[in-house]
Amino acid sequence: MDIVRSWRETPPDLKGAVLAIGNFDGVHRGHQAVLGVAKAIAAAEGRKAGAVIFEPHPREFFAPGSPFFRLTPLPVKLELLEALGLDVAFVLPFDKALADLSADAFAADVLGEAFGARHVVVGYDFTYGKGRAGTVAHLAASGETQGYGVDVVEPVRLGGEMVFASSAIRDHLFKGRVRDAAEQLGYWWRVRGAVAHGAGRGQGLGFPTVNFALLPGQDVCHGIYAMRVHHAGGRHDAAGYVGPRPTFGAGEPALEAFLFDFSGELYDQTIEVEFIDFIRPDETFASAEALAAQMDKDCEAARAVLAGVAADDPMRRFPLGAALATRTLDCGQPGC
Repeated sequence: MDIVRSWRETPPDLKGAVLAIGNFDGVHRGHQAVLGVAKAIAAAEGRKAGAVIFEPHPREFFAPGSPFFRLTPLPVKLELLEALGLDVAFVLPFDKALADLSADAFAADVLGEAFGARHVVVGYDFTYGKGRAGTVAHLAASGETQGYGVDVVEPVRLGGEMVFASSAIRDHLFKGRVRDAAEQLGYWWRVRGAVAHGAGRGQGLGFPTVNFALLPGQDVCHGIYAMRVHHAGGRHDAAGYVGPRPTFGAGEPALEAFLFDFSGELYDQTIEVEFIDFIRPDETFASAEALAAQMDKDCEAARAVLAGVAADDPMRRFPLGAALATRTLDCGQPGC
């Protein structure tokens, strides 16, 4: 997949694509429907299919002091878009210049002139331009003037009721409902990081863990999880923890994972962690021994969950999940 990081410098061979536009945080099943329409139109017309996304997320630009829960940081989002089979991603730097661009200018100068779009696909609630003045009706009218078609994808619902939404997925994760989040995403929600040296408490308790700090705003529910950890082409079942370690004096929230039946060190290496199920909330223990006894139980619970997940695994049931299961990540190692 080609990646273009400025709308002012579009390579000629990437102009004339069919473009889906949005923030696409999470690239959830509703987003996948929008992207799927763009792919179908592109295939029918013999054109490239692409996505137009914004970096940073507009909410981060307008409220830089308020950490924002991004479901998919940019590297992960790009990998998801590539897994869906897109040909090109236009990553527009969301800065003051872009924020101040009028809806008319965005539709004409960016989509029409810079990208030479032949067709544009957006969700039903898409807005754009300064003050979010541009609506889907405005975009359709602009397309007629600029010479590109416009398709608007109506809400995609789960079970006939709930609309797929990034905000709903964030709420699920905040409350520990990782299976509900996966049902909306079409894959297990995951985080990625380089393994850091910790205080060694897990080793002392008999549960050596891999650790890394979560990104600002990744406000997933604190507690114990059944997890799967990917590294260097391998996948390991694990029991994991997210939280500030209150038994040892609360600090900044971090992720720790105890990999079952694994030996070795992963310091400074990139791993990816899938959240499979929530086991229990965080709590403070009277002693390290009491914590270790509970960790034994947590590991048993996590093993039981992971042993039974195959029958209902979104990595098998949904197209994006299936594509992710065989991907190679940016670190250059399958499934790292």
